[in-house]
Amino acid sequence: MNNLQRAVIAADNSSAVEAHVAVFFDQDSNTFSYVVRDPQSQVCAVIDSVLNFDYPSATISHSIADAIIKYIQERNLQVEWHIETHVHADHLSAGPYLQKYLGGKLAIGEHIVTVQETFGKIFNEGTDFQRDASQFDHLFKDGETYAIGNLEATAIHTPGHTPACMVHVIGKSAFVGDTIFMPDSGTARADFPGGSAQVLYQSAQKILNLSPDTKLYLCHDYGAEGREVEYQTTVAEQQHNVHLGNNATEDQFVALREKRDSGLGVPRLMIPAIQVNMRAGHFPQAQDNGAVCLKLPINRL
Repeated sequence: MNNLQRAVIAADNSSAVEAHVAVFFDQDSNTFSYVVRDPQSQVCAVIDSVLNFDYPSATISHSIADAIIKYIQERNLQVEWHIETHVHADHLSAGPYLQKYLGGKLAIGEHIVTVQETFGKIFNEGTDFQRDASQFDHLFKDGETYAIGNLEATAIHTPGHTPACMVHVIGKSAFVGDTIFMPDSGTARADFPGGSAQVLYQSAQKILNLSPDTKLYLCHDYGAEGREVEYQTTVAEQQHNVHLGNNATEDQFVALREKRDSGLGVPRLMIPAIQVNMRAGHFPQAQDNGAVCLKLPINRL
């Protein structure tokens, strides 16, 4: 039995536990963060947390993270995991901040080392920056099973947007990161360093092959055509995905994706976000004067 078959069985199992999911939305980056709770215990996981960052003033704040902390503490929940679905380019992770107050293990896919190697060179980080993913507490492998209390979970490697992207099938739900969006919005871009439209298509098929009634929780939505922002869809609804639906072939998808990506600009927070998120949400070490600084590589992205 391969990794995808195990995930399909988990999502399609009528006896699987239905996760309780609380949703937190950061309007500035259009990011959804989740607290995923085992309804049979007090154990939970936080997925894709957000650190508020004002780029023009280079100041950070914690309104979204503090809301998550309040939610968890008021319910006496026990955080087992802080999960990053990938190295985000559109927001900074609040993982270390949450971990300070809530405990739990900070985790990401094992291919983070590829991202660290790629962007370590772009930002000329030198030997002080470890490229072995040692900044994280746990590295998920493709097909790895784990638990959140009594919730059964499986991590599935879904590269293409980034080399380290993973989808987490938890109970009857899947948390898909940036791999796919709402059906009217298609899929994530595939033109970042290490990205591939061909690989993204193959990864998306892993999601489409899950049980049709699997709930898909998204990392982002931008309210296409002025509709209300939404955070959840299903595998069945993704059959109408504007990039993947109508039995789109790999060649058709790659042509569409590459044409679309060629007209996209660099995400507003990509430069600070990558530098922080490849360090598991930590900022670089302070300079001699005590100031923490991020780099701005010219003509490199």
